[in-house]
Amino acid sequence: MNCCNIDTSHFDLIIIGGGSAAFSAAIKASELEKKVLMINEGLPIGGTCVNVGCVPSKTLIRTAEQFHISNYPNFTGIKPGETKIDFKEVIRQKSEMVSELRQAKYIDVIKDDPNVTILEAYAKLIDQNTVEADDTEYTAEKILIATGSTTFVPDIPGLEEIIYLTNETLYELEKLPEHLIVIGGRYIALENAQMFSRLGSKVTVLQRSFRILPDEMPDVSESLKEYLKDEGIEIKTGVKIKSVEKRSGKILINAFVKDEDEVIEGTHIFVATGRKGNTSGLGLENLGIELHKQNFIKTNEYMQTSAPNVYAAGDVTGEFLFVYSAAYEGSLAVENMFGVSSTKKDYSVFPWVIFTDPQVAGVGMDENEAYEKKINYEVSTIWLKDVPRSIAARNMKGFIKLIRNKDNDKLIGARILASEGSELLMEISLAIKYGIAVKELKQMFHPYLTLAEGIKLAAISFDKDVHKLSCCAV
Repeated sequence: MNCCNIDTSHFDLIIIGGGSAAFSAAIKASELEKKVLMINEGLPIGGTCVNVGCVPSKTLIRTAEQFHISNYPNFTGIKPGETKIDFKEVIRQKSEMVSELRQAKYIDVIKDDPNVTILEAYAKLIDQNTVEADDTEYTAEKILIATGSTTFVPDIPGLEEIIYLTNETLYELEKLPEHLIVIGGRYIALENAQMFSRLGSKVTVLQRSFRILPDEMPDVSESLKEYLKDEGIEIKTGVKIKSVEKRSGKILINAFVKDEDEVIEGTHIFVATGRKGNTSGLGLENLGIELHKQNFIKTNEYMQTSAPNVYAAGDVTGEFLFVYSAAYEGSLAVENMFGVSSTKKDYSVFPWVIFTDPQVAGVGMDENEAYEKKINYEVSTIWLKDVPRSIAARNMKGFIKLIRNKDNDKLIGARILASEGSELLMEISLAIKYGIAVKELKQMFHPYLTLAEGIKLAAISFDKDVHKLSCCAV
């Protein structure tokens, strides 16, 4: 990896961005013996995930989980003491890990790669082969835009006059908020709402829709809502925020909540109202590159934009805003742009997770999607109160729901609400991907007293009442 001293102005590939899509693309291009210039500005190398997204949030979520369990154990034989939280130390340890992973998983990965040069500068497209950065023009056969996304901040009167938090600033706080108001009710909002509540903040969630996670079925969103409320999180739905103001050190939100005026008071506001593409100032208009939704770049099935030599990958495309999909797209874009393959992106089997507790995990279709596609579907749901592992752990929140095509006995989707629901996804994903029938899942050995046994129980319960099974689900 070169930096600073750039001995050429022409490259095979110029990548604008420095996150997971950019790195995946750079690594793939280097494998193809292509000369790469990566131009990054804004967040440090590593982009959203390692700096202000997945990594810091998930380590803080685990911190909060351990603190919560120590104070509220599931077993009556455990008597909680006076466990305390050192929030400043929590943030320090988080920052240390972020720095270590940024170095180990990004910088060190390409530091000795002679094919990759990194330039810290703001890039602007001049034409489909030319990029300007630091008052210098660089040319390339192909260009990849992988600039990621940032929080979409709604136009709320008074919001810009106060200091509000986003995922880029939330994890840098050194003092625990007394009362955190979370604007939004989807995955980023809910993960952080529960995390800060468990760490000791009073938390109020304000959601515009009449359900949190409005894209999910009511059994998922309503069950999760009740679990969060049981932990003391206040959740208000059907909220229309009229204005925000700061008065006497407090933040006041004037809102319309289910047909009634209400003033919600707190000390901090966290805005988690969706994402927008980082496309402003890139010069996309110079090439006529099409955008969609909230300033995201529109791509075809090969990750190509409306400009022939320009591709885009990762969050900036606005489709699947996950680090693993970004990495997939970065590599795919390079393969397609250099003719190594002509492969269409494939998200037909895409597992995803919301890291609340219990976690929400899903893959494939839900009931609404199956109905819209006119599939003759059937649903089997087993509640964790009927799964031996959950009973033994005294953590029986949630359920496992499988959806199958009745015509061929094959799974088409699943939704899981469970403490470690994410760990169950890949068995189901592989079953969907490779057409493994439900009857075959029933016959597979699943170790007793594992959460994975719940998959087998759910499969069996398509046709049998699990309450009439022996302990080992036979």
